[in-house]
Parts: sequence; C-alpha cells; structure tokens
Amino acid sequence: MKIGGYRVEEVPSPAPDGRPEPTVAVLIVNYNGGEMLLKCLSHVRRQTCTSFRVIVVDNASSDGSLEVAERAFPEVTFIRAGYNSGFAVGNNLGIAAAQECEWIACLNPDAFPEPLWLENLLKASVQYPQFKFFGSLLLAAEDPTILDGTEDIYHVSGAAWRKNFREPRSKAGHELIEIFGPCAAASLYRRDILMEVNGFDERFFCYFEDVDLAFRLRLQGHRCAYVPDAIVHHMGSAITGYQSDFTVYHGHRNLEWTFFKNMPSLLLWIYLPQHLLLVLASLVAYSLRGRCKLIFRAKRDALLGLPTVLKQRAQVQQTRKVSPAALLAVMTRGVFTSYGRRW
Repeated sequence: MKIGGYRVEEVPSPAPDGRPEPTVAVLIVNYNGGEMLLKCLSHVRRQTCTSFRVIVVDNASSDGSLEVAERAFPEVTFIRAGYNSGFAVGNNLGIAAAQECEWIACLNPDAFPEPLWLENLLKASVQYPQFKFFGSLLLAAEDPTILDGTEDIYHVSGAAWRKNFREPRSKAGHELIEIFGPCAAASLYRRDILMEVNGFDERFFCYFEDVDLAFRLRLQGHRCAYVPDAIVHHMGSAITGYQSDFTVYHGHRNLEWTFFKNMPSLLLWIYLPQHLLLVLASLVAYSLRGRCKLIFRAKRDALLGLPTVLKQRAQVQQTRKVSPAALLAVMTRGVFTSYGRRW
C-alpha cells in the first residue's frame, strides 16, 4: 500500500505490555514552530482521552523547536523529514508511521486543543458511524469570543473558505451537522480512507491540500461532520503569515488544481464560467492591491501544472463512487454567498 509517495507495509505492531494499543495518532507537522509547538504539545498532553500516540514530523526546523520538544516530551515520536517537505508530505510521513492506529488526527502547531477535544471527536465517530472524517470548532487563539471557523466550505466556482471566520462565537452551531470538509488544522480521519485515496496531494506543498483531500474523500462516498464540542484555539497562519505572498501564491495555485482534478465533468462544464469569473476577479483584486506579479505567477504555474493534474483527474474520476447530484448537495452555490460579498 502507498500513502503519498511512500510504500507502507501494513503489518500489525504489538502493543507494549500492559498498555492498550493506541487507536488514534495525533499528527503535528512542525516548521520553526518555536513556543507554539511546545504550547500545542502541552495541550495535547492534557487530553482526557488516553489511548492515543503523538507524532511530530519536523521539516528541518532551524529555530531549535525540535530539540527543545524532544527533551520536554519524551513520550512523543519525532520524525525528521530532513528538508522543508511542506504540510502535505509531512502528514503523509506521519500517516505512514501510524499503521497500528485506526484514526488520524491532524493538528497544527499553532492550534491548542481543549482537554476534551480528542475525546469528543472519537465519541462522535462512535455515535455517528456514517461519518468517516470530522472537523472541529476553531476559536481565535487571541480571543475565544471570536471564531476562527467551523468548517471548510466549497463553492461550485472552485473557491473555498472557512465558515464563520472572524465572526462572533455565538454564530457557531451547537449541533453536529454534515459539512463538505474540515480545516486540517484540527481534524480527524479514519486512516483506512486516507490510504484509499493516497493521502494528501504532495504537489500542493501546503494550502488547499485539506480541501483537495476532502473533495477526493467525498468522491469516494465518505461523509464528514462538524463536531461543535471538539474545541481548538487556533492562531491561524502564524508561521506562514496571513495573506503573505507565500499564502496567496500556494492558495491560488492549488485552488486551480483542486477544481480541475476533482470536479466531475458535468459540474465542471456547468460551473466553468463561474470559475473563470473567479479567476478574473482574483487577478483584478490582487492587481489593485499592488500584487499583480504574485497572482499572475500563481495562475501561470497552475496552468503549467495542468497536464499532470489532468492525469490525476483521469484516475480520480474513474474511481468516483457518488453522483454529481450527491456532490452538489454539499457544495455552496450562488453569487451572494459570504465569499461573493467579500469581493
């Protein structure tokens, strides 16, 4: 079996004497996380759930955060990637190393879970077995009265955004509901379904890789739920920078690859005009902000990568198990959405 670019030999590993075998692995991909990584691991250590292991994949950090964390958290498994492999490769390395676990919980180093976070996610997985992956309630780390988001919304045009971002906490729903996909800053997946779709797309490096993963899982018929009592305090783009050149470039390049790889043909042709309008609006908006070269470079590189994406598309669409109508039911439509109002 493969996960990402890595072949995994699925052999059961015995649990240590007298201890239950962990059912979930918490994966943290670190790149110069500094004090945030230590704070994140401290919050993970305080989880009420006891049957889990923690894996930190370090992308050649130069700030000393790995060495400090290794001394402070001897119970954690640390994997050195050897270079800055990105969020996608880092998570695939962790998934490959967690072959004894049934569940994979992704957690960013700038995300600080409350003690019941993991327990409540696992409870939801037992109570609602029709769902195979789950999202958390994200609060702004600097102000818990403000939401960082409740789910990833996917619009038929190819745009995606976090619902309730920067809105009052009172806007968050209190019921478990079906969503398109989770923000991978704090999420839970059955490991077998990740193996089924070959994990995160490593060409993405980071940004939009969780949306792409949710899309491919959706195409296989796997459903996702939002768990409102799985609460995490999230700083958000604390390492890469909110709306930094790095963030904008990867987000807008990967947006194109997600749309053209995953959208079923019928929906692709129906909503292609809206997608082209989105591209035009992005080019104009960022150019007016003095970032013309950046946004055009992102779209140019997306176009240059399309031949490979179309090869991936052939395989993704060949194995699709849901109808376009079923997929459309969990997408957002219309120009007067919150995304449209932002423009």
